[in-house]
Amino acid sequence: MHIIFKFVFVVLVLSIQISNAQNLPDFGNPADYIITKNQERDLGRSVIAQLRSANAIVEDPLISEYIQNLGDRLVGHVSDGTQEFNFYLIDDSSINAFALPGGFIGINSGLLMMTQSESELASVLAHEIAHVTQRHIARSIYNNQQNTIISSAAMIAAVLLGASSDISGNAMTGIVTAAQAANAQSQINFTRSNEHEADRIGIQTLSSAGFDPNAMSGFFEKMARRYGSSQSDIFSLLQTHPVTTERIAEARDRARHLPNKATNISPSYSLLKARLRVLQSTNIDSTHNFFVQRSNNFNPHSNDYGIALCLSLMGRDDEAVSIFRSLVENSKEVIAYRIGLGETLLRMGKIDDALKVYAESVNLFPRNVPLTISYSQLLILSDDASLAHKVLLDLLNNVTPTPEQIRLIARAANAEGDTANAHYYMGEYYITTGNLPLAINQINMALESPNVNQIDKSRFQARLNQILEY
Repeated sequence: MHIIFKFVFVVLVLSIQISNAQNLPDFGNPADYIITKNQERDLGRSVIAQLRSANAIVEDPLISEYIQNLGDRLVGHVSDGTQEFNFYLIDDSSINAFALPGGFIGINSGLLMMTQSESELASVLAHEIAHVTQRHIARSIYNNQQNTIISSAAMIAAVLLGASSDISGNAMTGIVTAAQAANAQSQINFTRSNEHEADRIGIQTLSSAGFDPNAMSGFFEKMARRYGSSQSDIFSLLQTHPVTTERIAEARDRARHLPNKATNISPSYSLLKARLRVLQSTNIDSTHNFFVQRSNNFNPHSNDYGIALCLSLMGRDDEAVSIFRSLVENSKEVIAYRIGLGETLLRMGKIDDALKVYAESVNLFPRNVPLTISYSQLLILSDDASLAHKVLLDLLNNVTPTPEQIRLIARAANAEGDTANAHYYMGEYYITTGNLPLAINQINMALESPNVNQIDKSRFQARLNQILEY
């Protein structure tokens, strides 16, 4: 159901128009007449919850951390420091990216794999960040308030029905066709002027953050060569970011006027692509051969990392451990290598060796999210759920949690025998994935759990009241 994100902006049109009839502000930016910044945040969050419920978001902790860190690096050079941003990788092989109101930005795995450098990937994120800071969605809707709510509602209902039920291929084709037609109409939200403004601001952000400003025009050219000759009208209509020779020329000209800087490239970029290739592989032997064949002409560390991941999945754990140990020894600061080593040792049943790897790692990198999650999974499997609960709770209280992180702490609490908090955490998990009825059910179960103490009971009740009020 990864097609859902392509319909995000149609959903936004409808939702914003409906909210337009309520609580209208009397002054401020004209876009505020349609939707306030707080409403934008709520709306964007609700769409992300729908994407999560459809399993459209790649939840791998290492990949999620990289995408968020890369986005944060760019956001640090955006003038509007009050805007919060969240970045996601979407499990979709098509070449696309999107920005939601409230600072929620998604990039397709297909687009990420198409990039050849971190600067190219950053250029896409910088462009989408500019869409958010300039409030292009709210501004466009303000200028185009005559969209038909009824027809949009019918389309959205069909899409959501198809996304949440097991329907036939023919039925889904009909849903997709209708959605594509509606989505084509909604492309008015992305006018030429908005795209040019996002390019102009995005390329400045790109340069300020220490990336190659020429990467934006370079990536535009790559997209134009790949898709510019497409004869499909439907495909052309679905292009939310049409590439033209004018845009390429303007981006190239802007880059020429920006100062040349030594580009600070993170080694994590190539590791991310290697990891994603393995995670999405449908034939691990073929993927292993891919890494082996390019050993002599590619980044050796990320290539070895990809080989080690493949070997572990192929059951050749001794070989994988040997490569991971070498990688850790040569690059002690790379957490992905340490997690790979620990997880492979665990797969081999060498629990004590794995615990030693994690003990050293968490001491060097406390509260690192991917590392803490992997460590906690090992603790649960090694019958130390109490420590896993403690470690995860510390992370939960200090770092904004992901849904998978919340579900893991629920698992730890349950393994520890703390059923009340296990239900409570699952309630929080369902909140983040947008399923409030299940969240309410879980918190009610927490309240009804035997031996729940009064402090926890008050906490559970307060959270339940908050959900019911919402």
